[in-house]
Amino acid sequence: MARGKLYFKHEDCKGCALCVEFCPQKILALDKENINPKGYNLIKVLEPERCIACAFCAIMCPDSVITVERVPA
Repeated sequence: MARGKLYFKHEDCKGCALCVEFCPQKILALDKENINPKGYNLIKVLEPERCIACAFCAIMCPDSVITVERVPA
C-alpha cells in the first residue's frame, strides 16, 4: 500500500478540522497546544507512518494548506 508524507502551510490554516473528519486512517487531530499567527489551532499528524497518501485531507481542505507526497513503501 502507498505511504504518504503530509506538509501543511500552518500559517494559512483556519483550524476547520475538515481534514481530521475525512481522514480514513484517523491520524489527524487539532493541536490544542499550538496556534498559528492568526490564532487558529494547528493540525498535527498523530501517526505519520499510517498515512496511505489518499489525499482526502488535501482535497477537503477549503484553503489548500495541505500537500500530500507519496513516498516509497
